[in-house]
Order: sequence, then structure tokens, then C-alpha cells
Amino acid sequence: MRFLVTLRIAVRALRKNKMRAALTILGVVIGIAAVTTMVSIGQSASQLVQGQFEALGTNVIVILPGSRRGAGGVSQRGLPTLTAGDSDAIAEECESVLASSPIVGTGGQAIYGNSNWSSKQIQGVGRDYLLVRNWGLRSGGFFTERDIDSGNKVCVIGHTIVAKLFQTQNPIDEIIRIRNIPLRVIGILDKKGANMVGEDQDDIILIPYTTVRKRIEGTSFENVHAILVSARSVTQMATAQSEIQLLLADRHRIQAGQPADFQVQNTTEIANVLQIITGTLTAMLAAIAGVSLVVGGVGIMNIMLVSVTERTREIGIRMAVGARSTDILRQFLVESVLLSCIGGALGCALGIGASTGITVLINQFTTGTKWPIVVSIPAAVIAILFSSAVGVFFGYYPARKASRLDPIDALRYE
Repeated sequence: MRFLVTLRIAVRALRKNKMRAALTILGVVIGIAAVTTMVSIGQSASQLVQGQFEALGTNVIVILPGSRRGAGGVSQRGLPTLTAGDSDAIAEECESVLASSPIVGTGGQAIYGNSNWSSKQIQGVGRDYLLVRNWGLRSGGFFTERDIDSGNKVCVIGHTIVAKLFQTQNPIDEIIRIRNIPLRVIGILDKKGANMVGEDQDDIILIPYTTVRKRIEGTSFENVHAILVSARSVTQMATAQSEIQLLLADRHRIQAGQPADFQVQNTTEIANVLQIITGTLTAMLAAIAGVSLVVGGVGIMNIMLVSVTERTREIGIRMAVGARSTDILRQFLVESVLLSCIGGALGCALGIGASTGITVLINQFTTGTKWPIVVSIPAAVIAILFSSAVGVFFGYYPARKASRLDPIDALRYE
């Protein structure tokens, strides 16, 4: 009951000086809003990075050709050092590997009737490509082992290809031509959207890698441009990477101490590094924004000191009629905490609105990947609690000063 009376007195005291109270609260509002906004945007960036690596596939490991010794012992990069046989061996012999697919890139215009489109991604892949990439089919089917072995002229296309060549027509079983090679459409991929750098992932045509090599490229070489591997779980990524390195070193006859002619890149490591970077930047931005909270706290202290000076005679009267020092201390402390809590609530609401608005603006003026709208509730709660602590910390000295006034001197104060 006593606390409610104190709270009512505090509210009445603040209402007497509305403009001053509003300006005092403003500092806390800006600080809380800044912290909430910065943390929310930082978490949005972090989720964006995580989502892009999830879109790449399930626990993906990328194997690229390295360098090997050419004539005269000179190191030559870019020479074909990976084969489809390497991909098959990885899938069969590495226990931590779920699936593997070779990748052979090519180019050309896709033509259907009077429509044509130059896709940025025309790739020859294996039958487990969709499993590695964690990519589903909207309709139709995917390549079989027979399609791979025979180099059948079939393809699976993305949503962008459907829109550019077929519009509203069903493309299944229709024939498109790439470099005058007819390819029958047997499937349509699920929509993925743009990646982190704004490239359209749905602008893609998948063909059996043997078809690309023998029919489109016209070569009998078995080299591939890359191998995509999916580990069985995130916890087995490191083990799978180690098994792949040992297997390929043995298959390529890499002696101890010699440089490998391949590169094994664990995308989880890259994702973790990016997560650390975004997390560090978020913490730095939140710390910078937190300085404004301290500034707001100093404002509260300043106003409360002025309030103590203005109300010295009132304090004397209260003490004269029986108020204890603890009552005076509690009264001014409640006023201080009330100012900071009101500022915290308004700042939290402003921060949520600002982070949402900034994310919408980013998505409005940028093409490609859309930033997820993230509202950091923990950051908002912590910010409000911190604002209450600011009120207690910066309000204690003025409240203590008021509680230690001598009643007789306070009554004489003009």
C-alpha cells in the first residue's frame, strides 16, 4: 500500500513538469531504441548469412581442383585434377558422407520455339545433386542412373527458365535446345530465390554431366569442374572433410609432403567465420548505442538534482509530519526509475518499429536477397531492464541527498 502511495506521489510530481520530464525521458528513449534497432538489424544480417548457407545445401563440402606440376616442375593452377570417379569413390568409401555429385559448368542459349534465354547456370550434375543441395522438385522427376550412364538428352529447369521460355505453358516433356542439342524437360525445381550476392538461383538448367561432356562440350575427358559433397550431419563435417582428403590423396597418388592437387572447403567454417563477424559488429553497434543510455542516465541524475533543490521545502514539510529518510529516498528513487521505465518502454516500441522499417527499406532499394525482418525481443527486454538499472544508479545520489536533508534547514529554504 505504501508503495502505491509513493508511486502516486511520483506520478503527480512528474506531471507538474511535463516538458522537463519528457525531455529527460527522450535521452533514455533514444538509447533504448538505438540498442534494440542495432541488435535486431545485426541478427537479421546473421540470419541472412545462415539462410544463404542453408540454401547452398545440407552440410555441404565443396571440392575444387587445385594445382599440379606441369612440364619443368612448374606449378600450374586450373588444370583438371578431379574426375567423376572421384565423386563416386567419395560417396562409396567415405562413411561420413551422405551423397556426392560432380559439377560440370557450360554455357549457351536455351531456345524454345521463338523464345530464347541465356542462363547463367547451365550445369552438368550427378543423380544425387538435389540431395546434396537439399533442393526439391515442384513437378516431374530427376535424372536416373541410366540417364547418367547413357548421357541421355534430358534436363531439369528452374522457375526463371520456365518464366522466360514457357510463360504459363507446362514445360514437362517439352524440348529445349542448347547449342543445337535437343533436351527434354523432365522436371521443374522448387523456387529458391536469390542468393547472398543477388544472383538468381532459379535461373538454372541441370543436365546429366555425361550429357554435357559428350554431347554439348563434345569431349571424352572425365574431368569435372567441382564436386559437391553432403556430410551426414553437421557434427560429422570435420570427419567427412578428413576422409575426403585422405581418399583423394590416395587416388591422386599424392606423396607425403607434396602439395595436394585439390582443395576441400568446408562451408560450415566459412559460415562460422561470417557469423562471428556479424556477431562482433552487432556487439560493437550495440555498445556504441549503449553510450546514449549512459547519456540519458546522466540527464535523469541532472533533472532529479534540480527536482531535489526545487522541492527542498516540500521535503522539510514531509519530514516534519513524520516522513522518514527511507520514505524520502524511496520517493525520489521511484520517480527516477519511473522516468527510465517510461523511456525504456517507448524506446523499445520505437526500436522495434525502426528495425522493421529499416529492413523494409533495405529490401525496397536492393535487388536479390531479401533481409529477414527480425525483432530482437531479448535485446528489448534487456534494454528495458538496463534502463531500470540506469534509473536506480543515476537516481540514487539525488534521492540520497534528499533523504539526508535536515528538516529544519529544509523548512527554512526559500
